[in-house]
Amino acid sequence: MKYVFVINPIAGNDDKKRLFSRIKSTFRLLDDEMIIEETKCKGDAQNIARDYSEKYGNSCVIVSCGGDGTVHEIANGLAHTDTPMLILPLGTGNDFAKKIYGTKKINVENVIKAFGFYNGKIKYDIMPIDLIDYNGEKCINVMSFGLDTLVETIGRKIAGKVPALGHQAYNLAVFPVLAKPLHYKISYDNVCYNKETGEDYQMACDDKDYALFAICNASYYGGGFCPAPNSRLDDGLLDFALVDGLSLMKALPMISKYSNGTANEETCGELFHTGYIKSGRFWMSDGSALLGNCDGENFDYSELNFKVEPKALKLCVLK
Repeated sequence: MKYVFVINPIAGNDDKKRLFSRIKSTFRLLDDEMIIEETKCKGDAQNIARDYSEKYGNSCVIVSCGGDGTVHEIANGLAHTDTPMLILPLGTGNDFAKKIYGTKKINVENVIKAFGFYNGKIKYDIMPIDLIDYNGEKCINVMSFGLDTLVETIGRKIAGKVPALGHQAYNLAVFPVLAKPLHYKISYDNVCYNKETGEDYQMACDDKDYALFAICNASYYGGGFCPAPNSRLDDGLLDFALVDGLSLMKALPMISKYSNGTANEETCGELFHTGYIKSGRFWMSDGSALLGNCDGENFDYSELNFKVEPKALKLCVLK
């Protein structure tokens, strides 16, 4: 088996040299092959993953060694292939990794040990997981619109300037966003699912006054905010959280709940809506760019069509 370690050299963890020195020592004792590929620019991780998948199929594993941006690119490169992805969380936020490793406080060395990369007894299960297709691109974690996109954007800038802050950079980014009116406009026509009745229903609105709209394959984003604590990666459904436009005074009590995964209709009132969604369309009636992002990567679409793609990616998970 070939293990292709796709490394983002500028990702958040500063101890990569020591970590990979230990992993290399282990591979010298194995029949498996360790291949290291460093990314140099945006899009490299996706191209590397696609190239190795086309050449080796399920005889290789693509190991994501970076943050959520690297995971996003590799997921796009491996969607609907037989090549699995394994994630070593070496970024700043590592939001998707929080879901699959079940903790907001990830210790990357413990992850490396659990997969057996230090002792040479490499072990994992392969789990087919869902993806979100949006205008032909793939999202593995969360697609969101509104103030959370502004928080993501500002948080990345803060983290870039002060890497030591880690995911706290996104918490700090909340404050300048809240200093502005929490009223944005968006139009949508979505197919949702009622788990109680087992039936689909339509959720549509023109120029909706809203604060944020998160569509979640996983649970965490923005450095640890948790709009969908009970999301499942393989159920063919996406969880959503929609917050109506609101005042700062009404928003403040929601922040801690949104962070710790307890925000819902009961805890936040009638301005907060949750449910399950399968597909749909978002657009700006004036033709301007949507205030949105997927996996923390901003996009400039004025119209976006999306759908869940069941079991579209093979993911290596801990045994």
